[in-house]
Amino acid sequence: MEWFLLVLSGLFSGTIGALVGLGGGVILVPAVLFLGTTLDLIPNITPQSVVGLSVVMMIFIGLSSTLSYMKSKTVDFKSGFIFFIGSIPGTILGAWVNKGLDLPSFNLYFGILLVILSVLLLVRKYLKPVQWFVKHGKKRTFEDGENTYVYGYPVWFALALTFFIGFASGLFGIGGGSMIVPAMILLFLFPPHVAVGTSMFMVFLSSIVNSATHISLGNVPWLYTIPVIPAAYIGAKIGAKLNKKLNSETLVTALRIVLLLLGIRSIIDGLF
Repeated sequence: MEWFLLVLSGLFSGTIGALVGLGGGVILVPAVLFLGTTLDLIPNITPQSVVGLSVVMMIFIGLSSTLSYMKSKTVDFKSGFIFFIGSIPGTILGAWVNKGLDLPSFNLYFGILLVILSVLLLVRKYLKPVQWFVKHGKKRTFEDGENTYVYGYPVWFALALTFFIGFASGLFGIGGGSMIVPAMILLFLFPPHVAVGTSMFMVFLSSIVNSATHISLGNVPWLYTIPVIPAAYIGAKIGAKLNKKLNSETLVTALRIVLLLLGIRSIIDGLF
């Protein structure tokens, strides 16, 4: 029964993660916590094992998504590498800090993060893009056949930003896409499809480092990771295809509500 539910969780995480560039961890982590702590289907669940499972899954979500977005030429590889380099030390530090978290503390801090992310997604479309970073950074262009987009960023700021995103990824196993995509769109003026494709490329690279760190710490529950990997890979293929056909704004609206509710519930679990 638990394997079936894990497969469904992996499939859904991969689909949503690839569709809107979130990486999938924000879906899988609360799902596994619910299966383990509320339904008691996964014995001896810990914050460390949940994060370990999630970061390994995100390697395959990132790989599957990147391969799909490469076909539509919406991956900015140079920017993805820069963001990845900035995230490496943050990812390792976050995985190390994760060792000291008990389940109530993890639930509390993770819940606060989910609420912040839901608010960020809520206000994203009401915020005006910031021109300063493009004016004072290295400019890049993207053409979709109809329009030419100009975007850019100061490398030093991108490195600093992705350090903190990497820290959250290593600490909570969420992939970083949920934070980097709004930043790429609002601060660096990335076209949305390029932001999603580049985000998933960064998720793929950073998840390799993240996974290596958590594997070395003994945090990966391989018995429960095995059914999640192929489901997440297939889900990411589905999500990337849907991204090209659907207006993802409806899904993002639903995701805001879900993240907010999950965050509140996680905070309550952490406090009581």
